[in-house]
Amino acid sequence: MAARRVSLPSADDLFRTGVPAQAQESRERAVRAVPDTARAPEPRKPSGRVRHDEKMTVYVTSDELLEIEHARLTLRREHGLAVDRGRLVREALHLVLADLEQRGQDSALVRRLTED
Repeated sequence: MAARRVSLPSADDLFRTGVPAQAQESRERAVRAVPDTARAPEPRKPSGRVRHDEKMTVYVTSDELLEIEHARLTLRREHGLAVDRGRLVREALHLVLADLEQRGQDSALVRRLTED
């Protein structure tokens, strides 16, 4: 029986940032300290199903986790949408931040945070 060779990723593959150097440089040049107020802000879109390079840890209560899981299962059962918890949370975050940007002081986020 012949031995099989296993192909493993190289160190370059493991530590790749996912952004080509030219794109990273152009992105860094495009960042401004003060937003250009002459243009109307473009609505942001959630990232959806892409590889994410950044990570943020959020702690939730067991009841909140159950609510997220219930929402995920409801989306699957009633709407035919198979999404993971991360995608669900990113979509919800997108909606809340868009509401804050559009409505400011009248946004649901500001109202809820000032209730406490």
